[in-house]
Amino acid sequence: GTEFIDSYVFNKAEYIRFNSTVGRYVGYTELGLKNAEAWNKGPQLGQEQGELERVCKRNADLDYRAILDKT
Repeated sequence: GTEFIDSYVFNKAEYIRFNSTVGRYVGYTELGLKNAEAWNKGPQLGQEQGELERVCKRNADLDYRAILDKT
């Protein structure tokens, strides 16, 4: 399957990430953990899942059709 990851970086260090396999935000620093907890309860999670639907799944279908056309 396809995995969608959206990383947020501050001072060259990843502090929070949305991972489509997990379906929520995961924090990697103290700030990231606090933000992940808040973002998983707020509108950000729905927005991220909307991006997943809008961008990834549509393009995955197109890529899959292109593969089928070539075989």
